[in-house]
Amino acid sequence: MDATETRTRDAAEIRTLVERFLDTWQRKDASAAAQFHTLDGVAESPMYGTLNGRTAIEEGYRAFFTSFPDATLQLETMVVDPPHVAVFMTMTATHVNEFFGLPGTGRRIDVRNCHLMRIEDGSIAHVRRIYDFTGILLQVGVLRAKPAKP
Repeated sequence: MDATETRTRDAAEIRTLVERFLDTWQRKDASAAAQFHTLDGVAESPMYGTLNGRTAIEEGYRAFFTSFPDATLQLETMVVDPPHVAVFMTMTATHVNEFFGLPGTGRRIDVRNCHLMRIEDGSIAHVRRIYDFTGILLQVGVLRAKPAKP
């Protein structure tokens, strides 16, 4: 197998891994979602900062799924360049339970985001989640937008 064939195979394997991860995420199973990460994996996000290790990553998933139990991700596109992948999605959810001290508001959020992942040995070794956290806080009512000046 030449380098091009290997790279194509690796890209297909990464795409399949990410699709399986997203399917698991949609079921809101924090433990199963965390299993896609390496034991010493790292997850960076505006919401939870840097989570080090599978256990901390699972706790982050659990906290999010508790606050937003109907959250869904709509995959827009995936760009694979082994061992990296960029996953562009839109997340929608309802703020049902406590979220950073704010009781559930029943408000809907709609957030475009990108997850930049590095894959090692068939698992997510590092993910950087990029999204507008201030926009989430505005949508759930934690922050209020300043009126535009005339």
